[in-house]
Amino acid sequence: MRLAGAGALAGVLAAALALPAVGGAGTLVVAASEELNLSPVDLPEPPLAEKTTVLDAEGNRIAQFYEEYREVVPLSAVSEVMKTAIISIEDYRFYEHGPIDIEGTIRALAKNLASGQVSQGGSTITQQYVKQVLLNTAVTEKEKNKALEASYARKLKELRHAMAVEQKYTKDEILEKYLNIAYFGARANGIEAAAKRFFGVSAAELDLAQAATLAGAVQLPNSTDPEGGRDNRRRLLERRNVVLDRMAELGKITPQEAERAKARKLGYKGTPLPGGCESSPYPYFCMYVRHEILNNPSFGKTEESRARFLNRGGLTIETTLDRRMQAAAERAIRKRVHVSDIPVAAQALVQPGTGMIKAMAASRTYGNSARRNEISYNVVADVAHGGGIGFQAGSTFKTFTLIAALKEGMRLDDGLSAGAGYRAPGYATFKNCKGQNIGDPTHTVTNDEGSGGFKTLRTGTWDSVNTFFLALEERVGLCDTVRTARSLGIKRADGEPLKEFQTFTLGINEMDPVTVATAYAAIGARGKYCAPMAITRIVDRDGRATDYRPECRQALDPEVADATADILSGVFTKGTMRHVGGIGRDAAGKTGTTDDHATAWFAGFTPDLAGAVSIGDPRGSTEHKLRGVTIGGRYYGAVFGGDIPGPIWRDTMMAALRGVRATPFHPVNSARFGGCGTGCGSSRPMNGDGAERPDGAEGPPDGEENVSEGTETGQGGESGPGGSP
Repeated sequence: MRLAGAGALAGVLAAALALPAVGGAGTLVVAASEELNLSPVDLPEPPLAEKTTVLDAEGNRIAQFYEEYREVVPLSAVSEVMKTAIISIEDYRFYEHGPIDIEGTIRALAKNLASGQVSQGGSTITQQYVKQVLLNTAVTEKEKNKALEASYARKLKELRHAMAVEQKYTKDEILEKYLNIAYFGARANGIEAAAKRFFGVSAAELDLAQAATLAGAVQLPNSTDPEGGRDNRRRLLERRNVVLDRMAELGKITPQEAERAKARKLGYKGTPLPGGCESSPYPYFCMYVRHEILNNPSFGKTEESRARFLNRGGLTIETTLDRRMQAAAERAIRKRVHVSDIPVAAQALVQPGTGMIKAMAASRTYGNSARRNEISYNVVADVAHGGGIGFQAGSTFKTFTLIAALKEGMRLDDGLSAGAGYRAPGYATFKNCKGQNIGDPTHTVTNDEGSGGFKTLRTGTWDSVNTFFLALEERVGLCDTVRTARSLGIKRADGEPLKEFQTFTLGINEMDPVTVATAYAAIGARGKYCAPMAITRIVDRDGRATDYRPECRQALDPEVADATADILSGVFTKGTMRHVGGIGRDAAGKTGTTDDHATAWFAGFTPDLAGAVSIGDPRGSTEHKLRGVTIGGRYYGAVFGGDIPGPIWRDTMMAALRGVRATPFHPVNSARFGGCGTGCGSSRPMNGDGAERPDGAEGPPDGEENVSEGTETGQGGESGPGGSP
């Protein structure tokens, strides 16, 4: 019956299209006879662009990404009055006619021929659905314009597709598809998104006035977009009332119901669209997840295709974020660094043995405005994940020299003498991993506290003695230290190669908290390094799931990791964190303060959780040092790693691990690492000229570590003769 109607229409169309357009030179005449072929043509229907939802580890939504804000819903999830309203105004005989409404089409043709242009469409809901599919499929502007052009050729193409659609689907299925694809204005695509955006309710909850408003908006979504101002809202109100009158005219509602609905105000709420990292409660973690997709070729050959996959794919992304641990990190930061402070504190928490990122927090609000308390990049991560150039990591890098020494057979109480100053004996003293001489005998590195003398691996680490670690790096080899760091995932935040100068051990490379926390997590996992991991599963729009597992490898001998943890645990009781204290369970870590207090760090771990905290001035830490600054309402003459980062780490860990059963460190193999082998000497604390310190203390006063820990030029040898091969 439907095809017979289409056949009858073909004659009408043929006759009409053979006539020249009034007022033109036959511009609307379709010359190609094959265009009049009204046989059905299958309509390619690629999936609609749908929002992608990001979930935390417990399944709570934390972010959404979308190119078009849309939530596809079944017809059963749309209120009956909404279905009635849209059919009444757009295609009141929808359930009665076939793919083409012959009466409406003939009426439209007559008007078009009289006006000399395609001024009236006579389109059915099926035809409108076809038009929206073609428009959504278009990629280039040329394709989009073709999908919207005012021509009989386009109309005939839509008619043929409409015939195929009506053969393929039921009327209810077509209505469902149309309601999900239609654009309603205010950046809301589909009925569910429109209901939430306009009125803050679901499509199932729409009442008469609300349904009439959305039904009225569909015809002219741009000129009735309520976000466009007063005139647009007036037009939308008028369109709503037209719909109500039409519904009453068709007997779908009573005149009294129409009048009561017309008496109501527009009621537009403008509910914020939930999407993007700016609107996420965890923006830094959100950015990390987003860049994990954008940087991974398995999600598309180009970044553009990967962005489409993320923003249009209707994915559900399950992640590693732990809300409780995230809250602990945020509270600890807020306690000591205010959002209005210029220096920025950032922290990452990583699970040893999996590499799962459990939290990413910072003192500044993420955003792109010019307000002082906002920062527009991911200060917790590297450039590849939306971050900046990072901050020099300071003495946290001494740990890699310590590990290299243990790997080469040194014992816990082996040591060497270190003076108050260190100067490389010659250019060949240090060689980078290319075998080039990079020693700088013209520059002297000092200990601000003057704590030289004989130091063991333990006491040298606890006191964080610069000269000791330079001498130790000279002994074990710069390249071995660099290789050790690389084996634990250490790479520069800006993506550039690591700078391999003699002051590598003093932390001259700019780092990000995620990378440093992951390296320290490997020590806590007895040498098992696992790459940072944020995504555990991705479920596509069709329910197909892809699981992601930790990518791990054994980077260190477990016994070397045990010995490292044993030494670093003394930092809390005998070293630069003794004034802060421990966390009530086995823990180890290292403070970091860079040259002249440019930045400050603390990195530490337990077998259950690792974390790294940095603080620095995002305007440029070299020019804006942490000296004579007020942070968190407290004045600091100079900021050390144990002043702000250390306490933040301690408070975070105590709260994040509350209720988590404590896992102890594995005991040190005393037969391998106990006592001392070669290089034994007095382990009593010494001052810079070799005399014992009268107070018997093992570190600088007040637990402050030694500084003067290296810059990229003066101590790194980059601009001096030591930088030459």
